[in-house]
This record gives sequence, C-alpha cells and structure tokens, in this order.
Amino acid sequence: MSYTPAFQDIAHLAHAEIYTPKIEESAAFFKNILGLHESGRTENSVYLRAWGDYAVHTLQLTSAKTSGMGHMAWRTRSAAVLENMVAYLQANGVAGEWREPEFGQGRAFRFATPDNHPMEIFYDIEKFKSVGDQIPGYKNLPQRFSPHGIAPKRLDHINLLAQDVTACREFFNKMLGLRVTEQIIFDGGAEMGGWLAATIKSYDIAFTKDRSSAHARFHHLTYAMDSREDVLRAADILTENGTFIETGPHKHTIGQTFFLYFYEPGGNRFEIGSGGYLIFDPDWKPVVWNEQERKKGQAWGLQTVSTFHTYGTPPVEE
Repeated sequence: MSYTPAFQDIAHLAHAEIYTPKIEESAAFFKNILGLHESGRTENSVYLRAWGDYAVHTLQLTSAKTSGMGHMAWRTRSAAVLENMVAYLQANGVAGEWREPEFGQGRAFRFATPDNHPMEIFYDIEKFKSVGDQIPGYKNLPQRFSPHGIAPKRLDHINLLAQDVTACREFFNKMLGLRVTEQIIFDGGAEMGGWLAATIKSYDIAFTKDRSSAHARFHHLTYAMDSREDVLRAADILTENGTFIETGPHKHTIGQTFFLYFYEPGGNRFEIGSGGYLIFDPDWKPVVWNEQERKKGQAWGLQTVSTFHTYGTPPVEE
C-alpha cells in the first residue's frame, strides 16, 4: 500500500483507562481532590474529564482486582487516516481487532505495543457540551473554569514501563508516526528511556525501562496546569488531604516540565505538571542523554527518588 504513517496522523492522546481495586475511593479522589468532572458511569467504570478537555472524557476508572492500565487511546487526524493506519498495521503484521462504539467514542481498533500494553486508535468522538452554569464566558473554551480541588486544565501525557524501550519507541515512530524527541542511552548502549510526541509538545508518551521482569506496566498519567504556582498549590491540597506525595514539586530536565507525583487511592501514580517546551522545528533531532548526565538527577540537582525507577502498576514482587 502507498500509505505510510506521518507525524500528526495521530492527533493526540485521547484518554486512558486505569484499573483500581478501590473504585469509589478513586472516583471520589479524582472528583473532590484532583478536581475532575464526572461525565458518566457504566456498570464497572467511571468517566471523568478536566475542565479544559474538549472530549466528554479523558480518564476512565475501571473496577478491577488490582491497579494498572486497562488501555490507552489515541484519536487519529481523520476517519480516512484511521482506516489507512489500521490497514498499514495489519499489513505489517500487527494483530488487532475492531471494537464497537463505547462511552464517548465511535468504533476503535484495539492492538498492543511490543511490551503488550493495550491501546486503541479511533476517530469519532463525543465532544463535551456545556449547559447551565457550565457555559463559559469565553466561547473558545469547552467549559467555564469553576475550580474545586486542584482543577487541572487538560490531559497531557502518559508514561509506560517496558522491557524493551527501543522496540516500543520504534513501534510508535514507524507504525503510528510519532516524533522521537528525547532518549536516554546508557554507556553500554541500552536505551533506558524514549520520549515521543504526536503534537508540537515535548512529548505525549514516554517509555522507561522496567527494572522488574514484568510486562505492560503503567508508570503514570499526567494532567496539566497553567503555571508553576498551580503545581505548588496542588502540593498543598494533596498534603491537606493526606495524599502521599512521591516527589516534587520540582523541574524535569527531560521535557522541562515542573512536576508533582502522587499516588491515588487505588495505588496508581499520577502527575500534575506545568510548562515544558514546544517544538516548531520540522527538522528536530532527538536529544540524547547519557548515563553520567542522568546520574545528575533532575534539574537544579534534585536526585530522582528510587521508587520512581522501580514502582509501577500493577505492583510486582521480585
């Protein structure tokens, strides 16, 4: 076939399904403390969105025996791109299946990364329609800003653990058209991290080396704020509500985001972030960090906490 996936054929990260063994506690946390808005419920799932998300949901919480990721979903640039990309995947030996429309979206093609993370691509989406006191004063926003809790603005990116970072990075680059923005390559040649973008942001998905022997584990999902001050306030809100903060507030060297990491009641890691750089250069070449550079830790010299390299969901015992 003549089609080859190109940069921005994937429009953006649309949503993620996260498993939780404490569905009601997790739902209450994301609504009351994080400040997301509930869009609907099905038998086993709760659907939520940030006030600046145009879609009817960006987070699906699903009741399960353990924590982890159910799937991640990407919206394509058009219906035609969806059909072409599926045909391209199948022609290149990627196994998958079409799934019927679900809450907030049309039919989707479900397949897996080389590390077996479930993912899907789709195009038809239900857009949020504000009513009543949700109608914004600015017509170019999806919803009025009515803050409660941390109140993030939008879904930003996802980070996954993988045994073979290179395979996952190449898959997203060659099969889906994402742009490689940054990498960590140790002295022996092992790729310990890969960052890719579907948009002009510094990244929309990252893969980092899983130090366990497990596959398809979840590292974190990030919601974005407008400013560093918002992230600092988020740390106060989490502290006031007894939420465990793993690390931050601080600044990443990779991606340049100002970060705050914490665990929700189901045991999954989430991040609140702000900033980061935009890439306007069409000739961008991946920035590669070596082992000695990464040992310096985060920006301003903060050492990365050990759990950031070892903890993922579902948890494993080695």
